[in-house]
Amino acid sequence: MTIEKRPRAAVAIAFASTLGLSLLAPSFARADDKDKGDIKHVLLISVDGMHEVDLQRYVSSHPSSSLARLLAHGVHFADAHTSRPSDSFPGLLAFMTGGTPKTHGVFYDDSYDRTLFAPGSNCQGSPGTETLFDESIDYDLTKLDGGGPAGSSHIDPTHLPMRLTNGKCEPVYPHQFQRLNTIMEVIHEAGRRTAWSDKHPAYEIISGPSGKGLDELYAPEINSTSVPGQPGADWTTDPSFTRTYDQLKVTAVLNWIKGFDHTGKTKTGVPAIFGMNFQAVSVGQKVTADGYLDAAATPSPQLQASLDFVDASLGQMLDALADQHLARDTLVIVGAKHGQSPIDVNKLHMLTGSTNPKLGGGARADVTDPADLLTNGGVTLAQETADDVALIWLKNQGDAEKAVAILEADRKGSNKAHIEKIYAGEDLVDRFGDPAGGRTPDIIIQPIAGTIYSKSKAKIAEHGGFAEDDTHVLLVVSNPKLAPTVVRERVANRQVAPTILKALGLEPDDLEAVRGEDHTRLLPGVRLRDRD
Repeated sequence: MTIEKRPRAAVAIAFASTLGLSLLAPSFARADDKDKGDIKHVLLISVDGMHEVDLQRYVSSHPSSSLARLLAHGVHFADAHTSRPSDSFPGLLAFMTGGTPKTHGVFYDDSYDRTLFAPGSNCQGSPGTETLFDESIDYDLTKLDGGGPAGSSHIDPTHLPMRLTNGKCEPVYPHQFQRLNTIMEVIHEAGRRTAWSDKHPAYEIISGPSGKGLDELYAPEINSTSVPGQPGADWTTDPSFTRTYDQLKVTAVLNWIKGFDHTGKTKTGVPAIFGMNFQAVSVGQKVTADGYLDAAATPSPQLQASLDFVDASLGQMLDALADQHLARDTLVIVGAKHGQSPIDVNKLHMLTGSTNPKLGGGARADVTDPADLLTNGGVTLAQETADDVALIWLKNQGDAEKAVAILEADRKGSNKAHIEKIYAGEDLVDRFGDPAGGRTPDIIIQPIAGTIYSKSKAKIAEHGGFAEDDTHVLLVVSNPKLAPTVVRERVANRQVAPTILKALGLEPDDLEAVRGEDHTRLLPGVRLRDRD
């Protein structure tokens, strides 16, 4: 393990030295903050899509930024990596459970389960269905909250997969779909308040299998067509819309810091664990046909605006913590559920037929969908979920060997599907679990970096895959009691979960992922002086 401690006034010098810059970042603790001992609160932030290189570039060029303020009193994990697949659901569950898809059983927000029944089936017919837990399970996508009856979860049970329980057919809510307990459950069971804000009502999944982990979820629907003055547009149509959308969640966090619910109207007390995800950077990276300007991750104006927005929002949160005399009581963790690939648009390869405006130069629409190769070879698929990874569930699992042979023949030949690696057989079982269990895909394909299995006219990057751009993300753990430190040991986002419990004085072993198959360890180098 490599841990580098830095003088407090010289944090992030490693970033700036190569550019000839000098960094002097102010603290977010104010002079009137008293040392209150143990950590009482954790503010967890996911800046979806944000790479480690984005953090480095931003701090180097913005030495007085909020991110630099965090690093001035923080542990910077320079080699932090997301879940695999690097999708939002398993990405958030890494932070919340400390587990992996192999153990919590969630590979994507759009996956497949051989033991469940289709929505509306009344559990009739053969089991095996797509398990879709995104905006499609909301009541009403014209409504910002997802619609539905007052006081509801905004999830329409008629849109959910079904299961038989003691002979009764019942819908499966997101929290019932995942298999491991969460930090929200552990903290709630300890009598402390929990709160979270994210992009779909389906993110109630972090309540855990008990369904009781979250005291408050604020989940404005990002795919709702509720953008003022923009009929038919959702909040991802333009990065400026997304920044407005994210501000709703920032306001919720600021209200929580002040001890209110997300509306700012009801006094509830400051949660022990709370936070949100930012969508603005992810949208700026992939949807606008802007993204990055070069392979060095120079952001386009729209992406730069989103990074600036995130930094300013973090500054509001840090100032609010200081104003409420909570800075020394609160551990602030900033990471990312997933990265985004490719940074270098010249590496972009999309499905044949794409008319994306960024095609040209090195970017091409010359990729064959792996599903088409299999179908043309006589293999029937139950489902393919594909972004810059392909998860494949076969209708007949006995076709796995034949399917792998078809894909390998392509990979070793013309490689129309741009396959880099095929996970199947024992390799798949070791890393992701046994497909016979009902959840694990029969085949996982990691394409050549830069490949997107999409014909989108708007997207120029995606996530989900295992490439460096997908998985190597920022991770900073900050508090005024921490010395500025850089940890260069490779760490995983799932190590955040037990670290949060440890910081709050709870037992990391209360997480099933810690004491079970995952054996998830604490993050190294987090030494809170009043505790350690």
